Amino acid sequence: MNNYLELVNSVIINEKNHLISSDSSLKLVGTGRSAFVFRIQSSSKAIKVFFPNSAYIAEEESEIYNLLQEVDYFPTIYESGLNYIVMDYIEGHTLFECMTHGIHITSDHIKETDYALSLASELGLNPSDIHLRNIIITPNNKIKLIDVARYRQQKNCKQWRDLKKAHHQFYCKRFFLKKIPCSFLNIVAFLYKKGLIPFYRL
Repeated sequence: MNNYLELVNSVIINEKNHLISSDSSLKLVGTGRSAFVFRIQSSSKAIKVFFPNSAYIAEEESEIYNLLQEVDYFPTIYESGLNYIVMDYIEGHTLFECMTHGIHITSDHIKETDYALSLASELGLNPSDIHLRNIIITPNNKIKLIDVARYRQQKNCKQWRDLKKAHHQFYCKRFFLKKIPCSFLNIVAFLYKKGLIPFYRL
């Protein structure tokens, strides 16, 4: 198969949003709340295929990516359809992976992410739902951001501001562990979303 739509049509998802099968040239590299992400093997492209009950998000996210195409901190998109987006495959580690693998996240990484989000804001967007899994540090030590579907929400999202605060208050301290178990980070994220962490309430 060499047609993007044919590859997308090879992805079979059941009613419980479980992946049943896909073309052999697709390597599953991520599963989110609304989509599977595959790398097209032997290429530098990825296909994001949305779950049947979340297919409507594809149009919203592709429109936002199109607005961001001149901003180098976001992946280039090549094609989109009713339930998919074809974009750059971004090599590197998410900030979540950095924390679980012990890869240092510097203040410069935080500043670069801040700048990238400010450029999105200048385009009239409202970057929201910014978390550790949608910020990537590439092999050349640059920042890339993915998962932009919520960048046109109207609410005032505090997540990025709180992440910056936590980086400064805790992560940068000498005593703070730089390699953290995945389970611990997931518990912290759960408590944060429930508003159960003092001074970090949504």
